[in-house]
Amino acid sequence: MNKVELRKKYKALRAQLSENKIENHSLTIANKLLELDIWQQSFYHIFLTIESYNEVNTDFILNILSGKDKNIVISKSDFKTKTLNNFLLTDSTTIKLNNYNIPEPVDGIEIKNDKIEVVFLPLLAFDQNGNRVGYGKGFYDKFLADCKPETIKIGLSFFEAETKISDVFKDDVALDYCVTPQKIYSF
Repeated sequence: MNKVELRKKYKALRAQLSENKIENHSLTIANKLLELDIWQQSFYHIFLTIESYNEVNTDFILNILSGKDKNIVISKSDFKTKTLNNFLLTDSTTIKLNNYNIPEPVDGIEIKNDKIEVVFLPLLAFDQNGNRVGYGKGFYDKFLADCKPETIKIGLSFFEAETKISDVFKDDVALDYCVTPQKIYSF
């Protein structure tokens, strides 16, 4: 399937998920992340959940990161340049919904992309080669291209891998792992 078909399919599948199933699957995904050998790093980038999109609830992962005393980095989207500006999440960080209902920091301590060691990625679908389908704006591909090559990229998905995404582009950045409620994929 191509990206357009996969976006349509997985948006429909997500829309069918109950609030209870989203919470249970999100907790299972967070617990599975503890099995990965990623916890010696310092700077972890995580997306804040867009509830209206039925995304994986990252609150459980935020609690793990906070409990492990990690530097948590969140982003603010620049829709003119289609880039992410990254900020350290602190006790004084103010989060507001932008015009697209994306929770974002108002301001804060800016963190350069090359400091980030682990990135948890939102996605709609992924394939057995680690290619992902996002919302189609390219924010994360630009962001990841600007991170260090050794940055660990982890997708979070309620659903299992597709066999193959037919229209992968040269600028698409593949995942290192994808975690679902059923398993951990390593690419």
